[in-house]
Amino acid sequence: MSFLWPDCLWFLPALALLPAAYVWLLRRRSKRALHYSSLALVRDALAGRNWRRHVPPAMFLLACAGLLLAAARPVARVPLPWARSSIMLAMDVSLSMRVSDVLPTRLAAAQESAKLFLRELPKDIEVGLVTFAGSSQVAQRATLDRASLVTSIDGFQMQMGTAVGDAIVLCLAELFPEQGIDLGDMTFGSRPRGRSLDEKAKPPPRQITPVAPGSFDSAAIILLSDGRRTTGIDTLEAAKMAADRGVRIYVVGLGTVDGDTATPDGLAIYMKLDEPTLREVARMTGGEYFHAGTAEALRSVYEKLGSRVQVLTRDTELTGVVALVSAVVAIAAAALSLLWSGSRLY
Repeated sequence: MSFLWPDCLWFLPALALLPAAYVWLLRRRSKRALHYSSLALVRDALAGRNWRRHVPPAMFLLACAGLLLAAARPVARVPLPWARSSIMLAMDVSLSMRVSDVLPTRLAAAQESAKLFLRELPKDIEVGLVTFAGSSQVAQRATLDRASLVTSIDGFQMQMGTAVGDAIVLCLAELFPEQGIDLGDMTFGSRPRGRSLDEKAKPPPRQITPVAPGSFDSAAIILLSDGRRTTGIDTLEAAKMAADRGVRIYVVGLGTVDGDTATPDGLAIYMKLDEPTLREVARMTGGEYFHAGTAEALRSVYEKLGSRVQVLTRDTELTGVVALVSAVVAIAAAALSLLWSGSRLY
């Protein structure tokens, strides 16, 4: 557990004054002279009840300690469902995806498996869709609307080229919009250019402190490709960006590893699956690599991925819970004090 306002914890030692004040009040009260006709009778009547008068003050002390802890804003890693959990699907739509070694075609098999994955995924996890070939586009921003995602998946248009690194960077830009990740600047450089007077100047990219690979549990990237990078940002450079942000990349390699499948347009060299690079992407980011050579294997891969992304652990602020428990304890202390002391409200 950590605290957002740890300075408030310095007030905790002051709570030691409350027990001291309580003991002082008890001693002061005992000095009062009380005369009864039979002191032994009173002592017998109170036998076995003396401990109860100390319970409400002890509970009040515990409630004060809890309220001070709440003021320090405690944060702990708690497994909770979270509507803002996001998965980015990055899917290859290059021309090689029309090959039929995976029936009916690689693209059709990938589309059906992606839709199956969406059906199996918990409904409170947002999913975004990025397509890539010679360039990368956001086909659907992260959303809970599965119907919109299915429509986007059915509307894929194939292109030439394979920009795997661009797809990873574009997914990161969608997951971290506040960081100012700009694929265009990374591709063409950030040289000064003319802009309209109405266009706002873009803030510079935010510098980040690298974290442990795979430590960001709020999002993941699922990358599907059947070839090797032919253009765009270096794949491992993009993977390093994801690793520095703690985002896992689960990679699905689709199709033949040897590249000896029949090629209708002489694209054999581009159809060879770059398995070493894709495996390295998964390793660098703390994800996993899967090879899916058939439609059935591809569906099973997506089912496995669905089971892996359901459990999320987040840093959650517990201020409200601690304050509520402390308030309940304080109210219970007051109620027991009234009940056991026999006090009456007038």
